Amino acid sequence: MNETEMDETENKPAKTRKNVRAKANAIKPFRCKNLIVVLENPRNLKNIGTTIRNIDALGAEKTYIVDSHNLLKDDWEEMRKTKSLLKLSASAIKWSFVKRFESTQSCLAHLHKKGFVNAVTSPHIKGRTNVVLHEGDYTHAKLAVWFGTEGRGISDLAVEQSEMCINIPMYGMIESLNLGTTTGIVLYEITKQRRAYQEKYKRAGKKRPIEQS
Repeated sequence: MNETEMDETENKPAKTRKNVRAKANAIKPFRCKNLIVVLENPRNLKNIGTTIRNIDALGAEKTYIVDSHNLLKDDWEEMRKTKSLLKLSASAIKWSFVKRFESTQSCLAHLHKKGFVNAVTSPHIKGRTNVVLHEGDYTHAKLAVWFGTEGRGISDLAVEQSEMCINIPMYGMIESLNLGTTTGIVLYEITKQRRAYQEKYKRAGKKRPIEQS
């Protein structure tokens, strides 16, 4: 198994191990390849746990977390043993690979090296390419979607190095959503598009075209 399919069944009965592996194999075709969700300086473990649960449930491949508050351990294997994260993520931390970064700059540099396009979730920003969520195209070969905090939002540096700003249309008196809700809404649309795109090329027997970064 690779890093997103770690074997959590070593100490379980053979029948249980078989069932877990069968489920992992069944959902594998529906995972969104080369889709990374980036959380920029989340304020608490509750937000992190809730978001990781969304990420796993909706089928994104990996989670990157810019953690200047030192809420997390550096190593994913250690994170997976953190009881609070296990509880808050409904055990999704076991199945959704998480990588920690000290700063936004180091995360952006890593993504650039890997050839990822960045998109940030943010209200309309003057001078940037702004896209209403359901009107955007998110089928880029390698896509990293950034989420900021409820109070501060996304950083200027992340915005500057992004290809687009994704806006969620809102019509209430209070035009703000918490991190868990925002990630659920945005990732539902993005993963839906990417699964359809992956299936299109699977049916055609073609390899997905790789965009030049």
